[in-house]
Amino acid sequence: MATLFTRIIQGELPGHFIYRDDRCVDFLSIHPLQPGHTLVVPVQEVDHWLDLEPALMHHLTDVARTIGRPQQRLFQPEKIGLMLAGLEVPHVHLHVVPINGAHDLDFSRQDLAATSQQLAEVARLLQQALDEV
Repeated sequence: MATLFTRIIQGELPGHFIYRDDRCVDFLSIHPLQPGHTLVVPVQEVDHWLDLEPALMHHLTDVARTIGRPQQRLFQPEKIGLMLAGLEVPHVHLHVVPINGAHDLDFSRQDLAATSQQLAEVARLLQQALDEV
């Protein structure tokens, strides 16, 4: 059975995409820890990051860095956090999050009320900033 992320990647479920290539995608979290919180997800379904091919892991972190640069410009946080937890969905994903402190990576602080319109606007801004890189 396809994971939630595979269903988003394949267009069966909606997603606010920032980046896509033949190996991975980047889209906004629907429950962001901070505005601009994205997920870098391999197209290939792999449950645990330890099972990723090294070249794919390198590609995912490279894409995360590519996404982090416009996040830094747009949101001007102290840092761009990169977290690989993998407990929520059995499909590897890197969280790329504008942060001002460790508390900004606390999943108990997710924005469960983010609207599709708010996410669409953040996606538009990130896509525009990414195009300017």
